Amino acid sequence: MKSRCTAGPPANSSPQGNPAVHLTCQEATMQVIVNTDNNITLSEDTIAAITAEIESKLAHFSAHLTRLEVHLSDESAGRSTVDDIRCQLEARPENRTPELATDNASTVDAALNGATRKMQHVLETTFGRADHHKGASSMGGVEPR
Repeated sequence: MKSRCTAGPPANSSPQGNPAVHLTCQEATMQVIVNTDNNITLSEDTIAAITAEIESKLAHFSAHLTRLEVHLSDESAGRSTVDDIRCQLEARPENRTPELATDNASTVDAALNGATRKMQHVLETTFGRADHHKGASSMGGVEPR
C-alpha cells in the first residue's frame, strides 16, 4: 500500500533553531462516499455493501485514488420507467483531474455494476498510459535496432 507523507516542524522543536523537520506518514486509503437524490433511500447496510463492492472492484487502483464518489439518482423522479436509475462514479486520482463513468439501469445494483465496469476501463486506460514510459521495451519483446 502506498503512503502519503507530509513534512512539518517537529512536535517538540528545539529552541536552538535547528532546521529539524518532522515527517508524518499515513497509509493511503481510497475514501468512498455514497450520495443519493431524494427519490432513492438506502439503508446503512446497503451503503456499507456498496462501499465494500466498490473498494473490492477498484482495489487495484486504490493507491492512485484519494476519493471515489457514488452518485445515485432516479431520473424519472419515482415514476417507473425503463433504465431510470442513474449511477455516476467520480474518481479523484492524486494530482490529476477527476474521471467520470455513468450508467443507467432499472435497478440500483445494475446501474452500480455498469458504472463500476466502465470506471475500471477508464482507470485502466488512464493509469496504463501513465505507467507507459517512452523508450520502454516493445510489446513483442523485441528491442528496436
